[in-house]
Amino acid sequence: MPLGAFGTVVCLVACLHLGLWALKDPRTTAPSVEGKLPSVSYNRFAGPSSDGIPEERIRADLIAIAARAKAVRTYSSTQGLERVPAIAAGLGLTVTLGVWIDKDTARNEREIASALDLARRYPNVTRLVVGNETIFRHEQTATHLAEIIRRVKRESPVPVATADHWKTFVDYPELVDAVDQVLAHIIPYWEGLPKQTAVEESLAIYDRLRAVYPHKKIVIGEFGWPSAGHNFEGAVPDPITQAVILRDFVSRAGAREIDYNIVEAIDQPEKLFEGNVGPYWGIFDASLRAKFSWTGPIVDPHYWKTAWLAVLVGSLLSITILALPGVTVAQAVLLATADHVFGSWCAALFAYWQRHYPLHGEIVTFAIALPLLGLLVPIVRSRLNETAAIALGCQPLQLLDAAALRAAPSTPKISIHIPAYREPPGMLLETIESVARLDYPNFECVVVVNNTPDPAFWQPIEARCRELGPRFKFVYVQNLVGFKAAALRLALGETASDAEIIGIIDADYVVDPAWLKDLVPGFADPHVGLIQAPQDHRDGGRSLIHAAMNAEYAGFFDIGMVERNEVNAIIVHGTMCLIRRTALGTAGGWSSDTICEDSDLGLTIMELGWRALYTNRRYGWGLLPQDYLAFRTQRSRWAGGAVQIARKHWRRFLPGMSQLNLDQKREFAFGWLGWFGAEIIAVAAAILNLVWVPFVAFNIVAVPDALLTLPILAAFVVSLVHFSCSYQLRVTVPYRQMLGAMLVLMSVQWTVASAAFKAAFPTRPSHFHRTRKGSGATLRAPSTAIPETALGALLLAGSVTIYATNFYRFFETDLFATILLVQSLPFLSAVALVWLERFSGRKLRQISTSRVEDRSPSGERKEGCRRSCRQPPRQQL
Repeated sequence: MPLGAFGTVVCLVACLHLGLWALKDPRTTAPSVEGKLPSVSYNRFAGPSSDGIPEERIRADLIAIAARAKAVRTYSSTQGLERVPAIAAGLGLTVTLGVWIDKDTARNEREIASALDLARRYPNVTRLVVGNETIFRHEQTATHLAEIIRRVKRESPVPVATADHWKTFVDYPELVDAVDQVLAHIIPYWEGLPKQTAVEESLAIYDRLRAVYPHKKIVIGEFGWPSAGHNFEGAVPDPITQAVILRDFVSRAGAREIDYNIVEAIDQPEKLFEGNVGPYWGIFDASLRAKFSWTGPIVDPHYWKTAWLAVLVGSLLSITILALPGVTVAQAVLLATADHVFGSWCAALFAYWQRHYPLHGEIVTFAIALPLLGLLVPIVRSRLNETAAIALGCQPLQLLDAAALRAAPSTPKISIHIPAYREPPGMLLETIESVARLDYPNFECVVVVNNTPDPAFWQPIEARCRELGPRFKFVYVQNLVGFKAAALRLALGETASDAEIIGIIDADYVVDPAWLKDLVPGFADPHVGLIQAPQDHRDGGRSLIHAAMNAEYAGFFDIGMVERNEVNAIIVHGTMCLIRRTALGTAGGWSSDTICEDSDLGLTIMELGWRALYTNRRYGWGLLPQDYLAFRTQRSRWAGGAVQIARKHWRRFLPGMSQLNLDQKREFAFGWLGWFGAEIIAVAAAILNLVWVPFVAFNIVAVPDALLTLPILAAFVVSLVHFSCSYQLRVTVPYRQMLGAMLVLMSVQWTVASAAFKAAFPTRPSHFHRTRKGSGATLRAPSTAIPETALGALLLAGSVTIYATNFYRFFETDLFATILLVQSLPFLSAVALVWLERFSGRKLRQISTSRVEDRSPSGERKEGCRRSCRQPPRQQL
């Protein structure tokens, strides 16, 4: 992409991003409040000291409050708060003195005695408030509390009130009869009122109380709005909203000469019993800084810092687009937009810690979640890269064009190697017959049957190779150690000395006669080390599950491999692969230190500077795994092998350690991260969220903030878009099979994650598990999905529980329930496939029948492989 065009795109997207921030600027206005507030709530939680709140702490607090209010309301007369009247008197503040009443009779007596003593000693104590939401908390009965109030009234030199939720006074008129004044808590947030009607409806509640008790002094004992925390029904905390609502209320209440108290003066980070909203009710923050201005425009002082940070991060990330080959303008726009979305998320994290206190629970939550999300970001970006390339980029330019190579006259000798381990003889014979029909004049075939003691499995193969003549070599060996790689090394030892190219096919593959004729001319380029053709299967119609498996395989070969081929970074997958013998030798041959010897060798060849070619035209058709269990076993081997390869080769990705270029390194690194890395992260996140469920359901801790859960949902959406868009544009399968492929792909999340984890932290040597293929009954083993069943059921139950117990419709809680539901889908899809296969009406033939046919002395072919040698139609996708 030209640098000028790139710069234009980046600047345009950045300007649009900045423009969106400008449109969302929360700057607003509200009635100005010039004078001091009549009263604000003051409280501090006592520390470990027996003396309670230190005097110097109270003095500093009241000095700040005196600049903004005329009076303070306290909630207790002990634990250090008994110092408030004396200090307040020196600052010109009057005091509404609280008397804390609960179930502790002894403490109640201490509170009453201290309050009466302070009221007698300090003339700035203007009223006593006996009990604060005592009835609401069910600490006392209304009758008993009324008795306490009457007792205090008899000894108090000042009016006596009690404070509670406004509806308490409607329901218990005996409380109103007992007090001199009613302190009604009318807090629109806890009423679930939206910001648009919060003040109006709060004043309507006040008017209702006035109408019920026209001869009693009604004081709004608490009115407030938090600046942060979770929503409560329609009420959403926000610093701007707090300023607007408080200024509007104070203006309107003052005009109506309503006596009121604002809750509260100072944020209390320790106030966690109200959830994550508790610390944020103050008009001052915990450092005694005013949270907003009471006059003039209302602005967020951090807003534009956050905006510029978002644009800066997005713009810096956009520079990475230059590293992608052949990017179009449309691609650049999409990717730059995605980078700016991520920039906004980073800026939101910055803003979050500007507005929130570093509470222990949140620190732990963020410390666990951010590393996982940090790994998730490059995975999502990689999938966006591929989606953009497929939907908006240029057509693939590097696919091998067989038609352009046919004019090449060279026919170097090819040695085709077919390793076999306990393979059904009918299947292997069909593979050999297809090789015999190859339209190529100069080849040999080496068949290696290893560790297969039953003669019924290898004698028919030996006989047929003898019949086909000297070009077909049969090698039989027992007790061979070293997995499939050892068999391939053995075949290499039997290879003709003049063979220049090694061809690899699996024992179940039927090859197109034109395979060698079409692709071998590609080796005319001396830099080409290997040529890979895709896998395909000829038994996809056996059942719905097999059709879905086949479609899932096709996605890899028509999407991922095609894109990786553009930068010479394909994953070699053994079968249908042609390798230059020289390249094989310089790479050290087949290695047995990983269980994916083909991919290991392919990467080694590319590290040595060889070029790999790829065609997405099908030249061979194998057999799908026999059942879903066999499919999972194969995927487990692939995932474990990939981790082994990453552990083996990571040093060669360091500068100067190999001939891989940056594009190749990027594709392999992000490919590994996007496959087994993504699954490990997904499973880890699911397990961590499961651990969190009981704490959230029983309100032990606050639900993780949306900043930590929304990215999980966004990653899921990106994956769905990536899958559906890529399949529709690249893979020629019906929609039904596409959905089946999606289900199959999701279902192996646990399989891949557990295999990758075991390979990353091995406790015992790896084993090469042969994939059962061909016809036969499925193993009756629903227990193979026990981990998925447990995790899926727990996640689903957790989602339902969290949603059902979210009575006040906290947004973060509903979002958390949705995340749990989404995380359950891969596990439940595995369970669904196991049971669907078990009870399907289209079950395959019984394994016992298949074994009888395979072991017959006549070498009769296996039913699942008894097909004509006519190949599926050749097509260019």
